[in-house]
Amino acid sequence: MRKIAVLYSGSSHQHRSFTEPKYKQYIAELVYLPKLADVDLHKFDVLIVPSQLHQGQVTHHLKQIHAFLDSGKIVVALGAQHHSWFSNHNWEFRPTNFWWWLEPGAKSGLVITKPEHDLFNYISLADATWHYHGVFLPTHEVESLIEVENDGSILYIDKKSTGGTLMLTTLDPEYHFGSYFMPATEQFLNGFLPWLADGRL
Repeated sequence: MRKIAVLYSGSSHQHRSFTEPKYKQYIAELVYLPKLADVDLHKFDVLIVPSQLHQGQVTHHLKQIHAFLDSGKIVVALGAQHHSWFSNHNWEFRPTNFWWWLEPGAKSGLVITKPEHDLFNYISLADATWHYHGVFLPTHEVESLIEVENDGSILYIDKKSTGGTLMLTTLDPEYHFGSYFMPATEQFLNGFLPWLADGRL
């Protein structure tokens, strides 16, 4: 099983999500973001960068995060990563429709583009469907797994632009699960964390 570290800022939703017993079993350590410089990340295989972190703190420690990634490790960044923390993703804002599912004949607009990928042995499209805040339009070769139909990607894996594996998604499951709303996010985490620990990336 891969050793997974999570950057942690002390937010209540992060605490709930990553200390929930069924998820905690996959987390080797919560790394307190302001003290990141004191931690040797290389003892881990995966680093999760959750949404809703202090942006200045992440930027301050970005060299360390990139060194971890470039050493062949895995970085997973959740939420709308509109900052230039990771290059060439070309994030673009899209208006968020929080209530699309109440509309007659409701469709989220999301599609799976690589159903053969191992991730989908762990989650379904429904598990990844609540809402999104923007899309990625990467300029380099990536594996885009979930997209907005006729638009950009909301979840992709990049094995080309760094020495490691970078996974970016505009989804923010740990925020919603930790805040006690959006039931699909629990189903997403139920599959996503086991996949990160044991699946084929």
